[in-house]
Amino acid sequence: VASRAKEFASAFGCSDEAWVAGLLHDFGKYGERFQDRLRGRDRGLDHWSIGAYLALREYKAAGIAAALGVQGHHVGLQRADPDSLRDLVPAQLSRSHPLGLAVTETDVNRLLNRLNADGLAIPPSISSCYQHSSKAVSGMLDIRMLFSALVDADFLETEAHFEAKQNGTMRDRAGGLELLPAHALQAVTKYIEKLRKASSSSQSLNQLREDLLSTCLEAAALRSDLLTLSAPTGSGKTLAMLAFALRRADLGKLRRVIVVIPYLSIIEQTAAIYRSIFEPAFAQHYVLEHHSLAGTRHSDGNLEKIDRDSVHEAERRVRQLAENWDAPLIVTTSVQFLESLFGDRPSACRKLHRVAQSVVMFDEVQTLPSRLCIPTLAALSRLAERHECTVVLSTATQPAFTHLNDHVRRHCDLGWQPLEIAPLNLGLYERARRTRVVWPNLEAKTSWKDLAQELLALRQVLCIVNLKRHAAMLAETLRALPRPGLYHLSTNMCPAHRLHVLGCVRTLLEQGQPCCLISTQCVEAGVDVDFPAVYRAFGPLEAVAQAAGRCNRNGSLNQRGEVHVFIPEDDGQRLYPGGAYEQGADVTRMLLKDRASDNMDIDDPALYDLYYRWLYDLSRPDQLNRELTDSLDRRDFADVAKHYRLIEQNTINVLVPYDPREYDTLAGEIRKSRVLTGEWIRRAQPHCVGLPKYRDHVNLEPVHITHDSLSDEWFIYVGKPDYDNLLGLIEAPEVLMI
Repeated sequence: VASRAKEFASAFGCSDEAWVAGLLHDFGKYGERFQDRLRGRDRGLDHWSIGAYLALREYKAAGIAAALGVQGHHVGLQRADPDSLRDLVPAQLSRSHPLGLAVTETDVNRLLNRLNADGLAIPPSISSCYQHSSKAVSGMLDIRMLFSALVDADFLETEAHFEAKQNGTMRDRAGGLELLPAHALQAVTKYIEKLRKASSSSQSLNQLREDLLSTCLEAAALRSDLLTLSAPTGSGKTLAMLAFALRRADLGKLRRVIVVIPYLSIIEQTAAIYRSIFEPAFAQHYVLEHHSLAGTRHSDGNLEKIDRDSVHEAERRVRQLAENWDAPLIVTTSVQFLESLFGDRPSACRKLHRVAQSVVMFDEVQTLPSRLCIPTLAALSRLAERHECTVVLSTATQPAFTHLNDHVRRHCDLGWQPLEIAPLNLGLYERARRTRVVWPNLEAKTSWKDLAQELLALRQVLCIVNLKRHAAMLAETLRALPRPGLYHLSTNMCPAHRLHVLGCVRTLLEQGQPCCLISTQCVEAGVDVDFPAVYRAFGPLEAVAQAAGRCNRNGSLNQRGEVHVFIPEDDGQRLYPGGAYEQGADVTRMLLKDRASDNMDIDDPALYDLYYRWLYDLSRPDQLNRELTDSLDRRDFADVAKHYRLIEQNTINVLVPYDPREYDTLAGEIRKSRVLTGEWIRRAQPHCVGLPKYRDHVNLEPVHITHDSLSDEWFIYVGKPDYDNLLGLIEAPEVLMI
């Protein structure tokens, strides 16, 4: 374990410290009580704390990171404050253990003599990756990186032991592929050229995409490791970013590319593009998708233990690679990546050492919640400053994060002052003008009946509203009229249903057939549809801009597409999702009053800078989520992980009868086996709807985790008539429709 940990930590310059952590992580197993445990004569033992104590005793402050890693390799990272570290004294733990366990030995020197007798020795001094004077986010991230090297080494050595051949020879899992960035960039360039030749987009749009690609390739030589890419929707950011990353990796000798995306729909779309590029040129598993629908997520290994023998070898290989991100190109969710940067559990942190020496690219970064943006930017800044990462934040509506630089510097030394990849003189936004936004009179309200009549008169139109309740109401009104080519999209529908709808919509659009799509915001940000006209309920400025990105997307109209912003009539209930979304709508209203509609140009980057500055002045991100800030100040890893959540509201997964045959098969299997397996979850996810974790749900049958226990996260919906082919799940509790 020490040897592996040393190798892993070399990527961020902490080899010696990782070696010590590896030697000491099971130090307490030298005690007689642990030997009795192996013989079945003892139980309830703590074999890790005495090794943590030795690291502190021998190295003082320089041993804090190693001590925390050793202490947490089973129970998770704890606290780095002086009082908590003093609690590691073996004699004190033997009197009062926080987990009610017994330490295997209190005499440290006795165990140290046994270590030395085995020909092992800890060095007289070490340099540390962690200084207690470090700012909170920076220091805690450095500890997590060392922790990651330790726990991944421990997991891999344990696995090799239990996978040993019959003759006792350890069997290590195969390592992942190398990035080979120069070779990969050739494949990307070839793919882009193929797309260009087949493109139906306008000549000017194709030229814009070529210019952005050239700019990104040139920017790979920039000296800054913190970068932004601000480019309009439809300008080819996805492939230009990839080309940048590969050129950057080649120039900087970096190990992998990590693409972080907020929405599963965009992840699947992006990963499919990447696979089509790289699968012909590289072996399998060059691209790793890590998200729930890819069948690679599990909870601290519990489900993995249940179904390890039941999955096919190919699936098992993907799971292995996802455990520690041992792949050259990773496409993952914002939740998976960012919550790991603030995690405390071995399973969440295990992959972090692979992030060092990587290009990390965030798409649609405007979705980062204001309550988390300051610590998040601090962590990303630390990756660039200390762990040899290049970090890129990309979006069409770039937030004014530099406005928060002083607050970010409270948590890290470097702060947040990135360079922009696409200079203003490139004129991307002006050249990409494909729409005209018609802003409303703020005093004028549009009734749903009048809106339905307007939509009825248009052959092809997309209408985006703020709430699922509004989408269902409008779709029902149009269904009664009736409206040909009517479709609806919201998270009341399972992923398989939404995917089918998008496929039907794209076909109708391509064939010039009547099509009317009523949707919530789930159609925005990266979903590739192209309507000649878009209606958008009044909301945050970035939401209006994202809606405009679905209008005349390929620039194929002879004139600009029109985006009509309307204010829905007040029905006595709230008009927006709460929190930051409503604040964004309020700031947009303030801008419209201040500047008038003639000066609300969504193709002007300066408008977004002003919008976000006003938004941050209103929302005060530095004052949000005080629980998280306090936890950071205490260096309390468990509390930080608890309060750093991208999705605040917990949900349950409910199997719904969208596809009756698949529903009956999945429901029948789990009722018969009464064992929840990863393979069943993988197949069920596309047919599940996420519901808020409230107690008053009806028509839900809990799934068995084992024969004797029921899940509180997985359910079967038993009200079959309640799933509507247009609207999805409609008879769920009232909270579903807000």
